[in-house]
Amino acid sequence: MKNLLAGLAVGLLGASCVAQGPVGAKAVVLHAARMVDVASGKVVAPGEVLVEGERIVAVGAKVERPTGVEVIDLGDVTLLPGLIDVHVHLFLHPGAEDLQTVQESVPQRVLIAADAAKKDLMAGFTAERDMGTEGAGCADVAVRDAINSGLIPGPRMRVSCNAVDLTGGHEDAIGYNPAQHVLSNADYANSVGDLVRVIREQRKGGADFTKIYETGKDSYEGGVLKTPYQYTEVELKAAVAEAARTGGVGHGVSVHATGEPGTGYAVAAGVESVDHAYVLSEATMKAMRAKGIFAVPTFAISEYFVEQAGAEGKAKRRAQQDFHAAEFKKQMTAGVPFAVGSDVGPFPHGTQAREMVLMGRYGLQAAEVLRADMIHGAKLLGWEGKIGELKAGYFADVVAVKGNPLEDLSAVERVVFVMKGGVIYRKD
Repeated sequence: MKNLLAGLAVGLLGASCVAQGPVGAKAVVLHAARMVDVASGKVVAPGEVLVEGERIVAVGAKVERPTGVEVIDLGDVTLLPGLIDVHVHLFLHPGAEDLQTVQESVPQRVLIAADAAKKDLMAGFTAERDMGTEGAGCADVAVRDAINSGLIPGPRMRVSCNAVDLTGGHEDAIGYNPAQHVLSNADYANSVGDLVRVIREQRKGGADFTKIYETGKDSYEGGVLKTPYQYTEVELKAAVAEAARTGGVGHGVSVHATGEPGTGYAVAAGVESVDHAYVLSEATMKAMRAKGIFAVPTFAISEYFVEQAGAEGKAKRRAQQDFHAAEFKKQMTAGVPFAVGSDVGPFPHGTQAREMVLMGRYGLQAAEVLRADMIHGAKLLGWEGKIGELKAGYFADVVAVKGNPLEDLSAVERVVFVMKGGVIYRKD
């Protein structure tokens, strides 16, 4: 029934989308002009992947063809593992971030999120991390479970329910009439006890991991980033310990943190990733390298806001993006490990492969960008050894792109084939 529902759902998506099932009905060989070995950063030509059921059985320039196997020749394209975005907002859409909790009901937002998940999958993203529902509570759990059951198409998901924030913090409803009691887009936690309680409530609701706002609103003074922190190192350590009690890798704490001292407090506390990470001190970068804590730059959202700004604001936002890019280069030199997260939602879902292009533009080699996206992304999500590479025994999450991303990273924006768990969702 699971695979039948997946096929029915995908069949409604348009002529370029194909339901290939039920899973396990027969073996399939995917053949293409090229295939990227992400771990080595090398191209295999031609490239073939043998899939049986939901798993990869073999990969290489030529694989064994079992009796009755179906061979799908995809032509002059490059095979890759499914793309991974570790920072998405399924419940956000352009132009409506601040007042969604007031103007849109949770049922409406769930439908929006389901559509966003479909768009991301069709763009080649077979695994994602939803970094807070922005006021929709644990509604992302329902979306994740509907995807897992085959009811709707979408990526493999790690979800956090609401993010966690202080009263008057980054995501609180500041600037509105207090008498209206406009709700925060996050869950309030103002002490160690509150943090532990909220994490327990969210895990009860089905959250996989916890997102915490560690820094507040940024300001730039004389070209210097000023970022107030929200939680102390002691408070964050308590949150990390509570998250660790309920799960392993991929189930910990990740933070919205743009600058010091908040970024340093988060790293010292042992979070899994620092998202945005505009400024990291030398000590913080050294600790991130030693502990394997990922920085998630989120350039794509910043670029989008530059493009949407008016004439006066455009120059200011562009200067901020240039500042972030310069700091990113320092982080590269320091050996900070990166994962790829776009912050998609405020800009259109399905377009977030742009993040990989920008990471390349700002200095990361193409092979390193692919490793950051697929290998590091899989590790951050707690699916290391299961996704992120085209290897025997891994889930059959496979995409094909026009061009060679090792030569031109924009190829990842030209996805023409998507398979997740052995099911074909797109075949142009």
